[in-house]
Amino acid sequence: MTPAKRAFDVGSTLLGLAVLWPVFAVIALVIKLDDGGPVFFRQTRVGRDGRTFRMVKFRTMTVGADGNGMLLTVDADQRVTRVGRWLRRTKLDELPQLLNVLAGQMSLVGPRPEVPRYVAHYPPEQRAGVLALTPGLTHPGIVLDEAALFADVSDPEAFYIAELIPEKNRLYLEYAARATLWTDLDTILQTLGRLLPRAQRTERHGLPARKGRGCERQPHARWYPRPRARQRARNSSGRLCRTST
Repeated sequence: MTPAKRAFDVGSTLLGLAVLWPVFAVIALVIKLDDGGPVFFRQTRVGRDGRTFRMVKFRTMTVGADGNGMLLTVDADQRVTRVGRWLRRTKLDELPQLLNVLAGQMSLVGPRPEVPRYVAHYPPEQRAGVLALTPGLTHPGIVLDEAALFADVSDPEAFYIAELIPEKNRLYLEYAARATLWTDLDTILQTLGRLLPRAQRTERHGLPARKGRGCERQPHARWYPRPRARQRARNSSGRLCRTST
């Protein structure tokens, strides 16, 4: 990580924490009132150069759920609490990772950190490149409702390892090759835009299709296979794209 990127991360994070502390307080109170369990959830993730760290999130699942079932969370997962479903939908459960950014374990923009189990399945040709990057709170290739991708998959974990991990890593490496502070800022603004209330987001659906990396891109189209539709297309360069549905 360059000194400029680190300075950007620290300055933006301090500003974010100063503005968002009332949101933190309200979320913490709601979680406590919901089931009386811990406010935060910590999990071991793999960071830059393969070093592990404890990533922190607002707890969205029942206490002890991480030891009861698979590491992935699918739609209608019974382990997710009532408050947790709302936090996951709005992505507010990720806010405490600003503390990881402040500690230097993460950046605002970078590959999403994985648990050791899934890092072990990184394709050999991608592993060194991805682990050379500082993991991030957000990234252009992130699917906001990843759990929905597993809706019609009989083995979500096998699908995640075989298809999603390689595609996510490809996007991470592609972005890293051209990343600047300006692209990071643009990514942050795009992420915030996606998290606007649904009523505001739907106004954008009338926009014409945009070109995106060789595929015809519709607003909010995601560069991942979508198992529900099972519709896939490959552009002339061989990249995996999803047809809009």
